[in-house]
Amino acid sequence: MTFYVIDRIEGKIAVVVGDDGRSFDVPNRQLPRGCWEGTVLRVEARGETIDWSRAEIDEAERARRLEQARDALRRLGETDRGGDVKL
Repeated sequence: MTFYVIDRIEGKIAVVVGDDGRSFDVPNRQLPRGCWEGTVLRVEARGETIDWSRAEIDEAERARRLEQARDALRRLGETDRGGDVKL
């Protein structure tokens, strides 16, 4: 299984980015109902072919990624001494 995230929606097209960095322009009608920007999709890729109609929304993976990002921001904040940035 491979994970993809909907980066943005441009009209009737969703720009979907894979964990490998590749991006795809996918018609909204091929994606599961309830998709929005930030939705994590789980789909099996067979070679270079991806059957978007078989994609499933993975809320648990989305929550895990959000928590991981929050932890990273918290750790960065702990090391920030405040004040002006000196260039």
